[in-house]
Amino acid sequence: MVETFNSSAPIYLQLVERINRQILRGELKPGDKLPSVRDMGIQSGVNPNTVSRTYRELEGMKIVETRRGQGTFVTENHEILQNMREQLKQEEISHFVASMKAMGYSGHEIMNGLKTFLTHAEGSESE
Repeated sequence: MVETFNSSAPIYLQLVERINRQILRGELKPGDKLPSVRDMGIQSGVNPNTVSRTYRELEGMKIVETRRGQGTFVTENHEILQNMREQLKQEEISHFVASMKAMGYSGHEIMNGLKTFLTHAEGSESE
């Protein structure tokens, strides 16, 4: 399955974000092996050099580790994964709040809107 990419950001960073989100959703678990660079390139429809850069970036973030002769694996360090989860949450909240403030909403209005939304969303989950 060839993936689509946003032209405003480097492809390797978009792949980093996609892999991070797969880890957060539990699609990739601690200790799971990532596809080989070649296979990921084919799956994503990108050059293997782009995948290598993606894996190097993830390794620099300590989210994955490369084991010589075995491949690249999701870290089993739960503290690193929890920190990544918290960081991504804060980034999403920051983008959301900045967008809402740019539309003229106050912090109070944003908070009330979130409370209302979450109350309704949690109510519909139990149905």
